[in-house]
Amino acid sequence: MAIRTAPFKAGLAGPAVFLRKGSLALSWSGFLAIVAMREAKDAKKPTNRATKRNAMIDQQIEIPTKDGHTTTFISHPERNGPHPVILFYMDAPGIREELRDMARRLATSGYYVMLPNMYYRAGAMELGPINPDPESPERKRMFSLMNSLTIPLVMEDTKALLAYAETQKAANTKIVGSVGYCMSGRYAVNAATYFADRVKAAASVYGVQLATDQPDSPHLAAGKTKAELYFACAETDVYAPQEIIDKVSEGMKGTRNEVEIYPGTHHGFAFPKRPVYNRDAAERHWERLLALYRRNLSS
Repeated sequence: MAIRTAPFKAGLAGPAVFLRKGSLALSWSGFLAIVAMREAKDAKKPTNRATKRNAMIDQQIEIPTKDGHTTTFISHPERNGPHPVILFYMDAPGIREELRDMARRLATSGYYVMLPNMYYRAGAMELGPINPDPESPERKRMFSLMNSLTIPLVMEDTKALLAYAETQKAANTKIVGSVGYCMSGRYAVNAATYFADRVKAAASVYGVQLATDQPDSPHLAAGKTKAELYFACAETDVYAPQEIIDKVSEGMKGTRNEVEIYPGTHHGFAFPKRPVYNRDAAERHWERLLALYRRNLSS
């Protein structure tokens, strides 16, 4: 173990314009309604984007689960598939463009990346800005949503994600990797123990609840999976203090797994929109993550 499009603005004021064709009259508001409906329909279609390496496909779909449907963002290369699947588990503030961009970055390296909304049971998805005040309604709601999740629930959702991916020509579900940030570090690690025949590599990035008294605690995972595990830890993290990191390190002893502390960092350092964002550390985390997948997710 080593430790080391511009959108159409429907709110614009305008005259009472009527577009006529024969006896058909369409009011300005009616025209806007049709545009809005078309935009909503188009949002569900796969979109193509180009990178220096390859053309990419992005889509957001509803994947059926035992308890409903989870809205899932998927990104993958257009060609040269099928691609190994990466399960990207979100952090507590929920789905947002910042996470979609991170999923896209992973996908450009040749992966079929799935970013599910884990709060679908509560009817929540994009929470918007989170007030840092612990007593603020926004922050209390976030913690309530976070605490509504359990490892068994998330693993049940993971089963549904993989079942969907199995129907997709672009996805290779025999080779799977996982990554979880913040609240989801433990879910990424448990994916490697619940789906040990598929998940070959798992990463926890400033994960929380990494060493508990439960049998599914991440610090006990080394003996339950052959996957390579990687734990990226912030040097200063009230949610994962040094004593927790020490327990994880002890649990990984004698294995190829790694627990790495990033000097001078705080919880959330890899997120570009966070005040604690640390560019150097964030880029190092990308290097570590992609190297982990290159070692373990090759066909």
